[in-house]
Amino acid sequence: MTSLAKKILIVDDEPDIVVALAAMLQDAGYLVSTPRDDEQLESVRAREQPQLILLDMLLSGRDGREIARQLKGQAATRDVPILMLSAYPSAARAALAAGADDFLAKPFDLDELLQKVTAHIA
Repeated sequence: MTSLAKKILIVDDEPDIVVALAAMLQDAGYLVSTPRDDEQLESVRAREQPQLILLDMLLSGRDGREIARQLKGQAATRDVPILMLSAYPSAARAALAAGADDFLAKPFDLDELLQKVTAHIA
């Protein structure tokens, strides 16, 4: 892997989802960071300077839509694409209204995930 590999942050409170996403994206050549919770997101985001954030809509204790609004309201993260994930396919409109750049329903298809990631950070 080269130092030119694109960096992706995964913010999800389901460890199995994080492991699966990280493995898929690393196999595709991306550098992946996985903050344990939304509170670690800011410090990891500042250190890693990701090209994309995968964000679960419903985190334990915090709403991913609120996090998306916060990230899009900051100059440092305004232009970082957010791909929001949810087990509720009907949540796409709410995710986009909160500032997410795209939406992916769980369970997700690997090809669709990679297609969306590539579209946002190519």
